[in-house]
Amino acid sequence: NTWAGGTGGSDTAGIGGKGGPYRLDTGLAHEIFQLSDEEKKNVSAEVNEAARAMAQEALQKRLEEINMSGEEGEAYMKFQEAVAGQVDQLRVVLESIRTRQTERQWLKLQSQGELDEARLVDGMIGEKLVIFAS
Repeated sequence: NTWAGGTGGSDTAGIGGKGGPYRLDTGLAHEIFQLSDEEKKNVSAEVNEAARAMAQEALQKRLEEINMSGEEGEAYMKFQEAVAGQVDQLRVVLESIRTRQTERQWLKLQSQGELDEARLVDGMIGEKLVIFAS
């Protein structure tokens, strides 16, 4: 099946439709039609319950894979939610550091470029190479 569950309808894992457990994108060049949020919410209680049961089953399977009990999983989620904001901030800081490291590599003692403020005194006493370039 090219679309692995269809391209629409209800209760499918395809690339459209409503009420399915997830969406798939095959990477092929095709037009995707999105349903409105109101239409997506308009699913039966049975579908919602089935999706909830599938999610719970997947969680239990994952907890078993990592040798964690349900109580430990709940405790982990509680702690994870408490520090989620700080973790996101740390990711931003680390990404900016990584970007800055690769963005510019300064070469000191150049005759063309930007003024090296750390060498202002040297420039005043006659040093000519007080410029750095990227």
